[in-house]
Amino acid sequence: MAQNLPIKFQEHLQLQNVGINAANIGFSTLTMESDKFICVREKVGDQAQVVIIDLADSANPIRRPISAESAIMNPASKVIALKAGRTLQIFNMEMKSKLKAHTMNEDVVFWKWISTNMIGLVTETSVYHWKIFSLSIYIFTGDSQQPVKMFDKHPSLANCQIINYRTDAKQKWLLLIGISAQSNRVVGAMQLYSVERRVSQPIEGHAASFAQLKLEGNKEESTLFCFAVRGAQGGKLHIIEVGTPAAGNQPFSKKAVDVFFPPEAANDFPVAMQVSPNQNVVFVVTKYGYIHMYDLETAVCIFMNRISADTIFVTAPHEATGGLIGVNRKGQVLSVSVDEENVVPYITSTLQNPDLALRFAIRNNLAGGEELFSRKFNTLFAQGNYTEAAKVAANAPKGILRTSQTIQKFLSVPAQPGQSSPPLLQYFGILLDQGKLNKFESLELCRPVLQQGRKQLMEKWLKEEKLECSEELGDLVKPMDSTLALSIYLRANIPNKVIMCFAETGQFQKIVLYAKKVGYTPDYVFLLRNVMRVNPETGKQFAMMLVQDDEPLADVAQIVDVFMEQNLIQQCTAFLLDALKNNRPAEGALQTRLLEMNLMHAPQVADAILGNQMFTHYDRAHVAQLCEKAGLLQRALEHFVDLYDIKRAIIHTHLLNPEWLVNYFGSLSVEDSLEAMLTANIRQNLQISVQVATKYHEQLTTEKLIEVFESFKSFEGLFYFLGSIVNFSQDADVHFKYIQAACKTGQIKEVERICRESNCYDADKVVKNFLKEAKLTDQLPLIIVCDRFDFVHDLVLYLYRNNIPKYIEIYVQKVGSPVKIYCDNCIHAIPMGLVQIQVKSNKQWSEKKINYFSLPCSFYLKLICVLSYQFIDSGEQKYFFCFQNSSFTIYHSIAFTLRQWSELRYINPKLLLCNENSLFKSEARYLVRRKDVELWGKVLEDTNQYRRQLIDQVVQTALGEAQDPDEISVAVKAFMAADLPNELIELLEKIVLDNSMFSDHRNLQNLLILTAIKADSSRVMDYITQLDNYDAPDIANISIENELFEEAFAIFNNRFIIQTAFRVLIGHVKNLDRAYEFAERCNEPTVWSQLARAQLNAGMIKEAIDSYIKADDPSSYMEVVEASNKSGKSKNWEDLVRYLLMARKKARESYVETELVFAFAKTNRLADLEEFISGPNNANIQQVGDRCYDQKMYEAAKVLFNNISNFARLASTVVHLGEYQTAVDSARKANSTRTWKEVNMINIKLKSFFMFLKMVTFFKKDRGYFEELITMLEAALGLERAHMGMFTELAILYSKYKPGKMREHLELFWSRVNIPKVLRAAEQAHLWAELVFLYDKYEEYDNAVVTMMAHPTDAWKEGQYKDIITKVANIELYYKSLQHYLDYKPMLINDLLNVLSPRMDHTRAVAFFRKAQRLALVKPYLRTVQTHNNKAINEALNDLLIEEEDYSGLRNSIDAYDNFDTIALAQRLEKHELIEFRRIAAYLYKGNNRWKQSVELCKKDLLYKDAMTYAGESRDTELAEELLEWFLDRQRYECFSAGLYSCYDLLRPDVVLEQAWRHGITDYAMPYLIQVMREYSTRIDKLETSENVRKQEEEQTENKP
Repeated sequence: MAQNLPIKFQEHLQLQNVGINAANIGFSTLTMESDKFICVREKVGDQAQVVIIDLADSANPIRRPISAESAIMNPASKVIALKAGRTLQIFNMEMKSKLKAHTMNEDVVFWKWISTNMIGLVTETSVYHWKIFSLSIYIFTGDSQQPVKMFDKHPSLANCQIINYRTDAKQKWLLLIGISAQSNRVVGAMQLYSVERRVSQPIEGHAASFAQLKLEGNKEESTLFCFAVRGAQGGKLHIIEVGTPAAGNQPFSKKAVDVFFPPEAANDFPVAMQVSPNQNVVFVVTKYGYIHMYDLETAVCIFMNRISADTIFVTAPHEATGGLIGVNRKGQVLSVSVDEENVVPYITSTLQNPDLALRFAIRNNLAGGEELFSRKFNTLFAQGNYTEAAKVAANAPKGILRTSQTIQKFLSVPAQPGQSSPPLLQYFGILLDQGKLNKFESLELCRPVLQQGRKQLMEKWLKEEKLECSEELGDLVKPMDSTLALSIYLRANIPNKVIMCFAETGQFQKIVLYAKKVGYTPDYVFLLRNVMRVNPETGKQFAMMLVQDDEPLADVAQIVDVFMEQNLIQQCTAFLLDALKNNRPAEGALQTRLLEMNLMHAPQVADAILGNQMFTHYDRAHVAQLCEKAGLLQRALEHFVDLYDIKRAIIHTHLLNPEWLVNYFGSLSVEDSLEAMLTANIRQNLQISVQVATKYHEQLTTEKLIEVFESFKSFEGLFYFLGSIVNFSQDADVHFKYIQAACKTGQIKEVERICRESNCYDADKVVKNFLKEAKLTDQLPLIIVCDRFDFVHDLVLYLYRNNIPKYIEIYVQKVGSPVKIYCDNCIHAIPMGLVQIQVKSNKQWSEKKINYFSLPCSFYLKLICVLSYQFIDSGEQKYFFCFQNSSFTIYHSIAFTLRQWSELRYINPKLLLCNENSLFKSEARYLVRRKDVELWGKVLEDTNQYRRQLIDQVVQTALGEAQDPDEISVAVKAFMAADLPNELIELLEKIVLDNSMFSDHRNLQNLLILTAIKADSSRVMDYITQLDNYDAPDIANISIENELFEEAFAIFNNRFIIQTAFRVLIGHVKNLDRAYEFAERCNEPTVWSQLARAQLNAGMIKEAIDSYIKADDPSSYMEVVEASNKSGKSKNWEDLVRYLLMARKKARESYVETELVFAFAKTNRLADLEEFISGPNNANIQQVGDRCYDQKMYEAAKVLFNNISNFARLASTVVHLGEYQTAVDSARKANSTRTWKEVNMINIKLKSFFMFLKMVTFFKKDRGYFEELITMLEAALGLERAHMGMFTELAILYSKYKPGKMREHLELFWSRVNIPKVLRAAEQAHLWAELVFLYDKYEEYDNAVVTMMAHPTDAWKEGQYKDIITKVANIELYYKSLQHYLDYKPMLINDLLNVLSPRMDHTRAVAFFRKAQRLALVKPYLRTVQTHNNKAINEALNDLLIEEEDYSGLRNSIDAYDNFDTIALAQRLEKHELIEFRRIAAYLYKGNNRWKQSVELCKKDLLYKDAMTYAGESRDTELAEELLEWFLDRQRYECFSAGLYSCYDLLRPDVVLEQAWRHGITDYAMPYLIQVMREYSTRIDKLETSENVRKQEEEQTENKP
């Protein structure tokens, strides 16, 4: 009977067991404000203490030395309130701080926490509330709010002991309870106070409580007041509603019932009351320990019994169970709560009150009333009261009637006349109003909704969380809407289906994030392969996500294989660059593969990768060979280490970067460098060879390098090499080799320079052995050497003998120091005779003395040329000639010469002289300083053969030195007049670009750019970039006129003339990609608008819309709409929606809103469409509906026509959608003959529907139109009047003619077919899988299992089999299944055993597998069921462990499970070849008290420690001494010593001493003997002490009189 009680009773704690004195367990010393803490005041000795018992840790009470008259703990936290006299204090025990304190004006006779932050205080006259705010306020602000007086005590409570103070949840009703002794009984008095009305009412009562109850049909909870009284007439329980009922609430009818008190409890009365908020029951506790439990709504007594022999003097709500917890006089802490499993059956069977049981179960959602609800449901259903039946099924607790069977019952009922919806929809409507549907209900509700195309309803229910998402529901929705199915799978947590939907909808970036979040690992490689087939770029991003973590989600090599399968080299490269960026050693193979694929297909990419030096762990030799094959010789050389390979590759120097090649030689050894240079063929690679030699001449030595150059006879290379080091070398050989190379390469000027400036060469060697033999065309170097080293005589002889006397004149002219020439034999051969020339430098006067022998005019001309050179260069005006036979000034000579020039018709002698003698630098200076336009015009004529040289000097020298603006102006004008634009450009570049004082001159910069525009447009962009002080707008406009659009754009862009620059870019350059980048950079609305207009004209609709949106410009909405209509591309409509939404915010035009509605329709965004048209709008919905109808967008047209109630068009529309019933309804509302004509075909279908069953036979037997019949049946299934016969016949037709569709049909409509009939058809058609499915749904589980075992190839599915096998009635099928798995699926047998284990005979199963010799196969199963401690299982598992030689597992098994034959196992292990198993045998003998056998076995295996342990545990002295003798016989003295301690209590000291003395090992026994002596001496001392005490007591006794 105790198990069937409606209450649970539990003792939590005995206070006396935790140190509480029984005398302190009472109402005045113990308080309990909640089920968390008990507070007791004690006095230990002279010290007062407060003991706080945390019921969550009752073993560790907290004791504090506090002297207080009363202490109460906060209901929720470790905050204690203390009262001493009139002083009240509140402390936070965790923070060890005082929170609040107050001193009352009168004594507090009772106080109590009425909430977590408020204390109720009761004095002799009044009641106060003391509010405790959040702790932080008091800690930091020190708030000291005073207690607030609530009301005065009623006179009826004047002489009462206050025992309780209660409030309702909102503290609007207050209740003070007291008791007093009157007429030999305890009378209860209560004062009920209304805070709002400020009135009190005295009530007789002993215990009371407030409660909140929501009645059926009420929107708000009612506040109820419950109180119990034991008066002279008996006990009563009253339940009334206090206050005015809330608006819309029905008032609670007052309840008053008797409270039964047994005869033996004549003086009993209620002392406490608690109302359970969980089950809405009232607990009343009496003084004698009785508990009464009442239903709060009906006041019916559910249970009454005694739970304590002692008074329960304090109670509190028990939050964990919704019951109450209390303490009785003995210190027991007891709790009572409702037993939710038994309370409903108890009310039904014991109280015989089924109505109360039903109401109680419904209200509290409790089980136990299944039979009552089922009976009531079936009764109402049989009566045809489907609405009430639906309510019962929906309200049944624990969902006991919300099953698939209930749904099938409602499905089988057709729509009732006069009802707007069938019973099933009524049932679902009630469920939706109450809350969430379960799995089966969600499926059955959504199936017809989807068939009707009302997907928006499902979306609404999902948002409101009315449906339970499941895999089946997602599978049902997926064919219609993958996005909605994805939402369902996400809610149902079906990872594999979620990832599949992500992949199908292209949301690959979410796959990795989702898989990580839910801890699911999909086949990423398979997913990646599918992505690659569709979108390689997306696949690349997906692949990068797979490897972005330190631990890749998939094997990188496999990912690379996927890329290569599609030949996606570029994407694979990008992926690997990101994946291998950490350059780990383990990634060497992948690095090699990356380089290999690019070297074979995209060498330039591989070159860039190698150039960045990203990787260092690849196969360098292999990559080097691939680089060579790909023509990347530089990279090949970087990787080659074999000199043979280097020599083979380095010969192709024309393919290598010269600078790199030079540096490369530095990485080679000296020998390899020289050999490589020889290989490189210096003749062909002169420049590089020279650079190498120059840079590394110190390491390679100059001598060896000279030999290398000379070996190739490359004197030019030798010249350049030595020329780079000769100025820094003092090696005579270097200087000589340089002169030699310069001579052989015709570099006479350099020979002249070295001969003049160098002091390191051997002059005699140079003159005698080389210069004379070289026969140079210019003998000036020889002249210089002879002049410097006093070889004049040899020079004259050499010149005379070789018939080149003219160089004597050159000698005179070009050698700067005074010389004398003496020659007797060649005086007539020298044109000027023997001349002595003395020139004074530094622009001083010069004198020349000439031996004149009737010299011809040409002499004077040459002389004047020389002097004119000095005149022009120095600017001096006078020279003097002194001849030996006559003396005259320079002017005479010039006059004479000018006459000769005039004969030759020269106009300007100075210019002619300069031209004749190549003095163009001086001539240029002269022209610039003269500022003579006419003179400029003559020298710049195209007939002047020296014009080019003169212009070069003007540009390079004269203008750079000019400081006068007029000089520049005249020169520029002269060049312009001469029409020399290219030369003018050079001139202006020199002036403007070379940082002269005229560089910032605006006109010159303008002229330079304009000249370049006319003459050389390729230079304009450079000038624009370098110059900044020109007239930008004018120059840009001129550039546009000359079709230099890029230059014009650059000008406007540099000057930040943004809009004009952008107009150039889109109007002239016409590059929209660059225009987009430009707009991104400046990000100005006007620019975006211009770009959008250009993109729209170019047919780039999506891009144009994006630009218009960024510009926030709706002005061109008509053009955008027109362009989108013309394009005909569906993807443009989505963009158009975005644009029109933006435009609508700016201008609410009818055209905009009309096109927006049409765009919603085109994009199939029906939910947005419906939401838009349901709100205020200016759209022409009729027009849009007609357009949708014309373009066959019937779903959208249906929504639109329905919105404007155009039923005629709506009827025509839904006909195309196949919604015939809707068409009929719409046509009826349209009330038009024309409309009825259009839907006339529907009437035909309705008429044929009633003849359906008869026509089935006709079509099948007589006509053979099975395809047509199947088609007709399929179309008819969606009709509301489709019945079971149609579904059944279609299933049979599928089984015969389309077996592939039968399974899908059954899965959808199995509940609507005649299963026995379809079973026969499936069996005849040998459709075994479908047959199993039907057996399962028909609950013929035995037949389903037999079918699967008989036809495993077609019918067996592991998950289905395991689900069905547990439901079979015949247990013998379990063992047949085991044999079946052994034959076909041996590796899955453990999974099957785990499923079968609850009902299986494990002993029989073990015998079965022993016979089949398959015990090892089912070891996991044996491990799982070993917890049953079955003998057969234990022995089988032990046998397997012995066979596997797993001694550790065997030891754990025998320790944990002891149900096996231990002796037999020990005897078996005793003979085992492994010592660990023999050790277990000794352990087993020990466990069976066979100590001797155990020790003998340990001695045999030399397990000394085990032997000593077992001997010590045996408590057998003889066995222990034998073990010691055995140790001594084998001279194991250490073991002997250890055994003395292991068996200390068993050994006899004399035996030990004897053995030690006989074997001479007294030292080993000495610690033992010392301990024995110590123990014996201690015992003797105690005996002596006790003897002395005894003697003293005897003497005292004798001395007494």
